[in-house]
Amino acid sequence: MRYSPSSGEWTWVGGSNTPNATGVYGTQGVAAGANVPGGRTAAATWTDASGNLWLFGGEGYDSTGTYGWLNDLWKYSPSSGQWTWVVGPTTTQVPGVYGTQGVAAPTNIPGARGYESTWTDASGNLWLFGGVGYDYTTSNYFYFNDSWEYSPSTGEWTWASGSNTVNATGVYGTQGVAAATNVPGARAGGATWKDASGNLWLFGGYWQNGNGSSSSYFGDVWKYSPSSGQWTWVGGSSIADAKGIYGVEGVAAASNVPGARNTSATWMDASGNLWLFGGGGYDSTGAFGDLNDLWKLPTQ
Repeated sequence: MRYSPSSGEWTWVGGSNTPNATGVYGTQGVAAGANVPGGRTAAATWTDASGNLWLFGGEGYDSTGTYGWLNDLWKYSPSSGQWTWVVGPTTTQVPGVYGTQGVAAPTNIPGARGYESTWTDASGNLWLFGGVGYDYTTSNYFYFNDSWEYSPSTGEWTWASGSNTVNATGVYGTQGVAAATNVPGARAGGATWKDASGNLWLFGGYWQNGNGSSSSYFGDVWKYSPSSGQWTWVGGSSIADAKGIYGVEGVAAASNVPGARNTSATWMDASGNLWLFGGGGYDSTGAFGDLNDLWKLPTQ
């Protein structure tokens, strides 16, 4: 769907008007009017400098109509109104191919997943971090803390940082100090933004044990430098399920911090401030629920 702020009207642009549609992949790398990703949720998305829309993975339906976690990459051109299946399998539940960390290769690809955190860097490369998958054989969830970079110019993925195994623990290091060993723990649903210097930022997210019977929510703030390839733990608690410290409404303070949460809404304003709204997480008393608090964080 496309929404026009000037007219105040929605336009149904493409895809089915019924649920659970099967994907139509066509020929890899070739745009076509009949191509369309299968019905899905929790996919990763980006917009490139040319205005093309990119889509990766999620939980939904593959080329055979089978339901599961996906790791296909698609590009949509608003000018032509056509989808292109760019890379990745046409079936569900396919594991990742990591290759050598820091080295791009045509065979590399993140494993099937959803609820990733995403950015587009200053060079137009597409980044994703973490996410969650599901093993339908063992009925277990598993979470990632790997970072990946996709170059639209070369058509290749690079495993940039993090573990190539699931459910990895975070390494916080010293707050405010970048280090090659630092990395956020495995999680899904983290909030993201990018600053004017090209750094990639991550806040919060959640993790569950294998069968989903217990969970942890994060309230940590991280910064990743694509140029150095290093993470910095910037602020927030290194302990899960931390309550928020609100301070005085409208008054900034170094001790203020949103409570641990996931799937918040975020924006960047013209002055480089991050705005964050709501999510599922913890309030100032440590009570858990759906939040409607609004926060501002200067990132310059």
